[in-house]
Amino acid sequence: MDPAVTAAALDDEHRTFARLLREHQGIVATVAASYCRDPHDRADLAQEIAAQLWRAWPNYDPARRFSTWMYRIALNVAISAVRSAALRQRHAVPFDERLHDVADPAPRDPQAEQQIRALHAFIQAQAPLDRALLLLYLDDRSHREMAEILGLSETNIATKISRLRQRIRHEL
Repeated sequence: MDPAVTAAALDDEHRTFARLLREHQGIVATVAASYCRDPHDRADLAQEIAAQLWRAWPNYDPARRFSTWMYRIALNVAISAVRSAALRQRHAVPFDERLHDVADPAPRDPQAEQQIRALHAFIQAQAPLDRALLLLYLDDRSHREMAEILGLSETNIATKISRLRQRIRHEL
């Protein structure tokens, strides 16, 4: 094969990946912010997610939604990071409210702000899988897409969401 053709194809792959990563960078930021308190740890996790996405890029199936594929990898990397003993000792894994302010800069009334803080506290208190499920639910992902991302059945997703919603109503 002609090296110039191979280099051009590789360059196209790099550009395509970089474009898709830029378009969906909010997924990486949200997942990293949901699993890391410390800004340096959050940046490290976001970088690790991007690296894992690049490593997995040759296996990406363009017939599937990029955001679904990206969420699955990002959440798997984040959950693995949380499970590691070294990272577990370094941070408490809360949701960074500043990310919410960037994503939705509209001013809120104090009662709404209090409700958002309570929801963030609830999310950060959950087990990694439930936290991932809540993030996907709040991102308006379908049960089917959540099941695909998390590797669970749609029935299991529906049951878990129902139970989490009941707990939210009870605790908030």
